[in-house]
Amino acid sequence: MPYFHCAATITAMQDMPPRDLERFLESLPAGRAEGAGAPCTLLDVREQWEFDIVHLPGSVLIPLSQLPQRLAGLDADRPVVVICHHGVRSRTAAKLLEQSGFTKVINLKGGIDAWARELNPNMPVYG
Repeated sequence: MPYFHCAATITAMQDMPPRDLERFLESLPAGRAEGAGAPCTLLDVREQWEFDIVHLPGSVLIPLSQLPQRLAGLDADRPVVVICHHGVRSRTAAKLLEQSGFTKVINLKGGIDAWARELNPNMPVYG
């Protein structure tokens, strides 16, 4: 069962497994989170070399070390889905977003690795 039926119902940081996140993204008006007018932001907090190996289409790369300085470039009114390799850095980033006033924050539980293994076995995985 999905965690949310509508982006408007997100009120606190949530850890969401890949399958539930996929359903959530598909329930959004545009179907996916892409571009400036998208209903949510896919925020990848890994390093550039990791992003170059694999990432979700439409994601925005802001490495965790740069996030505090780049918060102003994110839309606090839209849901933000935070992604990393295994879900640890993204959880740290999600907490930072929440402490900075973002109220609709989702952490991809298990990270891009879990997404690839559970939903898309053709996606590259790395150590």
